[in-house]
Amino acid sequence: MKIENTEQLGAAVRRRRKRMGITQKDLAMVCGTGLRFIVDLEKGKPTCQTGKALQVLKALGMGVDVESR
Repeated sequence: MKIENTEQLGAAVRRRRKRMGITQKDLAMVCGTGLRFIVDLEKGKPTCQTGKALQVLKALGMGVDVESR
């Protein structure tokens, strides 16, 4: 899946979390973040911290690939 903005990243995180059957609260606990961070990330808030977002992706079995355009 090609992610081009924060809204698409948030939607991908939300879809994966729901497919895995876990709540936002449980995901926050596993990742060591606050519930508010998960909510903001899934809404596509552009100011979310990259490091924390990467922790969430890792917990969900996801990753980021960077490519040249």
